[in-house]
Amino acid sequence: MVLSVSKLGNFPLVLVLLLIVFPISTAAKRKCDFPAIFNFGDSNSDTGGLSAAFGQAGPPAGETYFGSPAGRYSDGRLVIDFIAESLGLPHLSAFLDALGSNFSYGANFATAGSTIRPQNTTLHQSGFSPISLNVQFYEFNDFHRRSQIIRSKGNVFSQLMPKEKHFSHGLYTFDIGQNDLTAGYFLNMTTDQVRAYVPDLMDQFTTVIKDIYDQGGRYFWIHNTGSVGCLPYILDRLQITAAQIDKAGCASPFNKVAQYFNTKLKEAVFQLRKDLPLAALTYVDVYSAKYELISHANKHGFEHPLQACCGHGGKYNYNMKHGCGSKIKVKGKEIMLGKSCKDPSVRINWDGVHYTEAANRWVFEKIVNGSYSDPPLPLNMACHKQ
Repeated sequence: MVLSVSKLGNFPLVLVLLLIVFPISTAAKRKCDFPAIFNFGDSNSDTGGLSAAFGQAGPPAGETYFGSPAGRYSDGRLVIDFIAESLGLPHLSAFLDALGSNFSYGANFATAGSTIRPQNTTLHQSGFSPISLNVQFYEFNDFHRRSQIIRSKGNVFSQLMPKEKHFSHGLYTFDIGQNDLTAGYFLNMTTDQVRAYVPDLMDQFTTVIKDIYDQGGRYFWIHNTGSVGCLPYILDRLQITAAQIDKAGCASPFNKVAQYFNTKLKEAVFQLRKDLPLAALTYVDVYSAKYELISHANKHGFEHPLQACCGHGGKYNYNMKHGCGSKIKVKGKEIMLGKSCKDPSVRINWDGVHYTEAANRWVFEKIVNGSYSDPPLPLNMACHKQ
């Protein structure tokens, strides 16, 4: 807002200064009242989807916060849990979990191992979920329609399902793409080959956003992908030379591919703002937050940033054959090999792939105020367009 000197009149000087520093267009914005969250993604935000479909992630998962396994691949809460809490909403129930679920405040369609584009392998063969992003949208589409049919029955049914208006007023969160990159490397693709299919990932991603928009979705909070080259399972499993290791101990080639993915994702979000005029789309740079945490771990109160807290042996405390919670029998007695570390609260990585609750909380606290977002609006203002 710009006021000419001639029009200032008798405005108090303090008010004039406030109008300059905090324009009306910004100061007048109200906090968003999101009644529900609908989440799509992979293990970074899976609150029980894969566990419901293929078996519970066992102990010591969940030991820090839930006291027992809770469908999350962590010792406690994930970023999506902190997002829900900050908006005054319960933790999201997984769409696939029929036991004890309450969907009145939204649903979580994320499953561990999910990718944007479907994989040509089974979960057993590759570790990647068959529930890719397009399948998650099919689930959402069915949920949107059937939840209202169920809700119309009244009584307990209406209490466990979201209201129709929640689908247009709710927040749609996304955290997916990491597995698409690693899948290529695990198939022995070169970096150039992995980069080559990133545009196709963007096409499939934007298609889902547009489909949700067509069903009334308006508010989108989109995480980019993290610094995959800093994950213990990448550092342990892939052939990495000393020349490829950066000052933080991370593998530069894999981080550069992640950065390329993020550049294309940001461009896609920019285009979506043009294509979907009623949508408010927030691009969240979790890559920078996570890399800051790992590269300056001691400064932020963490230690051993490249080692798994829960694992078994090796430089990175990661062993693909004996992961977190794995057990063996010795003379008829069952012994846990993949034990949790003494203090997960000062560790970043939980099991070689996923973050600890402490690290998830740290990342959330960095992104919630909008300082890593484009536009730079906090989470509770994400209903406003740029």
